[in-house]
Amino acid sequence: MNINWTLFGQSIAFFVFVWFCKKYVWPPMVGAMADRQKQIADGLAAAEKGQQAQEVAEQEAAKLVSEAKSQAAEIIANAEKRGSAVVDEAKETATAEKERIVASAMAEVEQSVHSAREELRGQVSSIAVAAASKIAAKEIDQAAHADLIEDLVTQLKAS
Repeated sequence: MNINWTLFGQSIAFFVFVWFCKKYVWPPMVGAMADRQKQIADGLAAAEKGQQAQEVAEQEAAKLVSEAKSQAAEIIANAEKRGSAVVDEAKETATAEKERIVASAMAEVEQSVHSAREELRGQVSSIAVAAASKIAAKEIDQAAHADLIEDLVTQLKAS
């Protein structure tokens, strides 16, 4: 065996192997690597977009929370105002009811005083007639002296 022919044969086999690999093995490997590289790049871009979308969503969520808090504060303020208005309305109603009751009681007292005065006037007139009849020592006719009694009643009313 000659080393030159062996070296030459091995060189040819090596070049055939390189050509075979370049023709049939290398393109699918490069394509697979390119596909993988594209997949990785797409994944990184999607992750970046997702991160940006998450930031936007967080900002929107913070905005919504802020709006909800302001609406809640407004609702609470309105409820407090309405509560104060209800309390004030109840106070006004109670005051009006108190005034009505007091006025009714005053009218009732006034009527009672008036009826008591009328009763007293009747009793005073009866006493006056009885006293006059005892003084005159004769019986006085009440029908005949009704004008005298009315004059006495008007004098008592004036007092």
